[in-house]
Amino acid sequence: MRTGVLCALAGLFLILSDTVAAAQSREYLAREPRWQALLHINPGATLRDRHRSYVDDDNFFLSDTGKDDPLAELNASIEALRPAQAPERCRFPARYRFFAEHLGWEESAPFAHCDEYMEWRQSVQANRAVLVFPAAYLNSPSSMFGHTLLRLDQAGDGAVWLSWAVNFGAIPSTDDNSIFYIYRGLAGGYPGRFALVPYVQKIQEYSHMENRDIWEYDLTLNQEEIDWVIEHLWELKDINFDYYFFDENCSFRLLELVEVARPGTGLLDKWRFAELPVNTVRALDDKDLIEQRHYRPSKAQELEALVAEMTVAERRLSRRLADDPDLAQSAEFQAYPPPRQALMAQTAYRHVRFIHRKEARTEDVAKRSFALLGLMSRLPSTTPPSVQPQRPPEEGHGTKMLGVSGGQWGADDYGQLTWRMTYHDLLDNRRGFLDGAQIEGLGVTLRSTESQAVKLERLDLVSIRSLSPRDTFSKPLSWYVEGGLERAWAQGRRLTRYVQGGAGLSWRWQGWQPYMLLSARAENNSAFSTWITPGGGAEAGLLYNTGAWQWQLSSAGHYFTNDEYRHRSRFSAHYALGRQHGLRASLEREGWRGDSDTGFNLEWRWYYD
Repeated sequence: MRTGVLCALAGLFLILSDTVAAAQSREYLAREPRWQALLHINPGATLRDRHRSYVDDDNFFLSDTGKDDPLAELNASIEALRPAQAPERCRFPARYRFFAEHLGWEESAPFAHCDEYMEWRQSVQANRAVLVFPAAYLNSPSSMFGHTLLRLDQAGDGAVWLSWAVNFGAIPSTDDNSIFYIYRGLAGGYPGRFALVPYVQKIQEYSHMENRDIWEYDLTLNQEEIDWVIEHLWELKDINFDYYFFDENCSFRLLELVEVARPGTGLLDKWRFAELPVNTVRALDDKDLIEQRHYRPSKAQELEALVAEMTVAERRLSRRLADDPDLAQSAEFQAYPPPRQALMAQTAYRHVRFIHRKEARTEDVAKRSFALLGLMSRLPSTTPPSVQPQRPPEEGHGTKMLGVSGGQWGADDYGQLTWRMTYHDLLDNRRGFLDGAQIEGLGVTLRSTESQAVKLERLDLVSIRSLSPRDTFSKPLSWYVEGGLERAWAQGRRLTRYVQGGAGLSWRWQGWQPYMLLSARAENNSAFSTWITPGGGAEAGLLYNTGAWQWQLSSAGHYFTNDEYRHRSRFSAHYALGRQHGLRASLEREGWRGDSDTGFNLEWRWYYD
């Protein structure tokens, strides 16, 4: 009797031990980095949803508390995926693979009943993963800082046209304009989804349609790691995330995919307040996840390379030839040797195709294109000049900036502290950035004088400038928009709230870039009698760069509807002390009706991520 009781107690103890061990094992699995990555658990990378799943879609979870409890989702997933031919296996192949590896599930064909998944998986084959970075495009609110996507390549060097592009993007309303798009993007007002599309479609969209250079970075992921990504992409089909323009964006989500492929890389361990595409490239490079990079110039860059090979007279003749191919029979064209004729004909043809790339081809465009192709076939073949790439974007300065300066305004000496969240202005080190492009967001300047305590000198919410030079073949419009708070003269120097913007023309000759802009300004301050006081004016300026030096001379003035007038002239020089440091000096004169003040500022700038 006693022996039987002891045996029963021993058996019960073993059962309880196995139960406790199994529970502990599941708790351990729920903390596994790959399981956390498969659920998109936030390890602390953003303030929102800390230690919860970023996924904002009930269809992604098998447990009612799965978004907040990785263990509950793990238990529900095990129960749902364990039975043979379970329908949930067809939804979550990566989860099944995770359990098969950790729990010893062994089946020769676990997805044999999943016809749709198996057909899709057979079509999506890849043995190489490439991060693709289309450069910044200022004319699109969603692409001002560039964009990132993941390319999945099949075997073979020439298989890129059969590759797949993995893209994460917002799903905006078709009725939203650019301003509303930016607002809702900042506030998380759009859902975001992953999409898998043919890569050639993205090449046409970015390189051909939007004139964007493309940088491609081969990742060090092996075949097994790439398979994890592909299987998880099926799990994310039609699954919604919240989309935030600054952090939970296309670049941030791609880092999550890399964590699925190679858990424990620590890509999301640090707080990522503003996840810009260039920061994603740097993060991957810091973790030795980038093997090599490639440059794919835009059609605009290829056309510019051809234009650079010609003299001014040849450029003008080539441009006329694009409008009237019959000029090829003129004495003016025939006076050039055949190789120069071929260069002009090729440039004219490229120009016709380029400017009409977004339009349905008309009979006139088709006729001119055919005539120019015929002309090219009768002339010696020419090898298009190679496009020399600019410095890759990840070699540019950090996206944040801290500046310490001192100077004098009027009769007052001052000390000043400036912080800018993002990104680049016209005088910052050009390396890795677009010439003539400025994107600044959330900049704060504090100033203290001998007679006054620390005061807010200015708050820049946004400042965007696109100074695109015009030439014989390209006639872009230069423009700018900015808004925030700044100290300006209005019956005394006071803080004013303003929105300002304008458009005009810019040109470039060697290192010189003059520009002229017409502008409008709406201002609110305590000295003006109306709540909003509009004004109009103009700005003229000159940019010059050589080596580490950047120079700018500008003068702008506005006349307001209340008969107030204000103008500001400035000369600035910036010297790059290296990638992350710069020294900037500026001399400024601000005038208003009847008086003016002059100031000088010397600033040291530190750039960081």
